[in-house]
Amino acid sequence: MILGVGTDLCDIRRIERSIERFGERFLERVFTETERARAQAHKAPAAAYAKRFAAKEACAKALGCGFGQHAAWREIGVENDAAGRPALALTGAARETLERLTPPGHAARLTVSLSDEPPLAVAFVVISAEPVA
Repeated sequence: MILGVGTDLCDIRRIERSIERFGERFLERVFTETERARAQAHKAPAAAYAKRFAAKEACAKALGCGFGQHAAWREIGVENDAAGRPALALTGAARETLERLTPPGHAARLTVSLSDEPPLAVAFVVISAEPVA
C-alpha cells in the first residue's frame, strides 16, 4: 500500500548560488557527510547537490510533514548502492515520522528516483508499506 508520494523540482543555479554565498555552512546544514563526499566527487557537484536537495524535499512531502520538528535536513540522507542506484536513509525524527505512518505488521519501503537536465533537477519519492511475513 502507498503511504505517501512526494516530488520536487530544484533549480541547480539556486544551489550553486547558495554554495557560493554560504559555502560549507550551507553544505553542512543540509547534507550528510556521505552526500557531500559523493557530490564533491561528481563532475558537476552543484547538480549532484541539487538532486539530493530535491530528494530531501520530496521525501519530506511524502512523509506529510515538511521540515521542522518531524524531519530535519540531515535526517533524510540520499545514499547510493554499489550499482549507483539512489536510496533514502532516515534517522532521528524523520525515522520516527516514518514509523508512525507505517501500519502495524508492515515494513516501510522508500523508493526514490533522481534526474537532472540543467538547469533543473527533479526527485520523486514513494513510501509504501509491505506486510511482514
